Amino acid sequence: MKLLRTQKNLEGKRVLVRVDFNVPMEKGKITDNTRILSSLPTIEYLREKKAKILLVTHFGRPEGKIVSSLKVDPIIKELEHLMQIKVKKIETKNWKLNEKEQEQIRRQIDGMKEGSVAMLENIRFAKEEKDNKGTLSENLAKLCDLFVLDGFGVVHRNDASVSGITKYVRSCAGFLLENEIKALNKILMNPKKPMCIILGGAKVETKVPVMEKLMKNADSILIGGVIFNTYLKSLGYTLGDSLVEEKYCKITKVVCQKRKVVKPIDVIVGDKKGKNYHVVLLEESKKAICKKGEMILDIGPMSVCLFSKYIKKAETIVWNGAMGFFEQTPYDMGTREVAQLMAERSKGKAFGVIGGGETIEAMELVGLDHYIDFISTGGGAMLQYLAGDEMPGIEALK
Repeated sequence: MKLLRTQKNLEGKRVLVRVDFNVPMEKGKITDNTRILSSLPTIEYLREKKAKILLVTHFGRPEGKIVSSLKVDPIIKELEHLMQIKVKKIETKNWKLNEKEQEQIRRQIDGMKEGSVAMLENIRFAKEEKDNKGTLSENLAKLCDLFVLDGFGVVHRNDASVSGITKYVRSCAGFLLENEIKALNKILMNPKKPMCIILGGAKVETKVPVMEKLMKNADSILIGGVIFNTYLKSLGYTLGDSLVEEKYCKITKVVCQKRKVVKPIDVIVGDKKGKNYHVVLLEESKKAICKKGEMILDIGPMSVCLFSKYIKKAETIVWNGAMGFFEQTPYDMGTREVAQLMAERSKGKAFGVIGGGETIEAMELVGLDHYIDFISTGGGAMLQYLAGDEMPGIEALK
């Protein structure tokens, strides 16, 4: 890839940086600023080089409409707090701009001081962003002299602000993207064996096909969460109100029966409030795990013991997705134990990588994230990269 560190004569240049600041929010406040912190080295480097820095990100899923709760104002506020500078907001509404409005935006950018930072409105307010439709990528290119892709969490998307813009303006990878590729290439090119992959959470649609591709390099794949629920459903288990992606039962059944896939042998069943719960051993359940009003909300203690055998032997460990509803006790047990086991192994011999918002949150919950060798800012993108899928954003920078 073309890299930011090789770009010369940046002083006074307009540099558009595609970041991934799609951070979690609660009651209007950012609960985890990891993704913002991860792109600060790129932004600070451009400030030192006296460039005029324009940031663009998506935030939530507005589906091409203006949603007031998904405007970038809280992100700007957090950036200002972290960098101790003023960050200008450039209003772009839903990105349906006539030539006069586009010219006004260009004048605002041209009038920026060298080393200053501005942020454009949520790029997903534009219908043309998804799948690089229309003229949005060309219009974005007209705003800058250089495009820097620094959002690893979006490199698997063929969007206007990711791969489309690169056709119209000089483009390169920022420091975050460069570091992500270097770390993940350690796993792809020459992984220490045995390699253990841990998959939980939801998104069966994307994770199960990736599981199949990861099998050629992995020695074991430990599963939990909705992936495991969907597998049980495919076998005819009664699961009450458990989260299941039924339309993926067929492929999940095929993939999860492969020899390398290690499945839980017990689960914790209860209600979401955590008041009524019990452990169910699968071999004793006679395929009736949950009744109506109950859900599978965690892996059980025997499953943790089973998983620990694989984690403790691993030389490379990759984890994406919680084992259960870890936000509520006692359903945090499985996820906490996996986090502690992985951190302990990463602290020692193994090369440990985690990715995905809830996985990072779980590791921070046990206070052991500093033992992990690399924390990826992209959950789905990390898995797809490791599976060898084509990444439009990366391909565009070659």
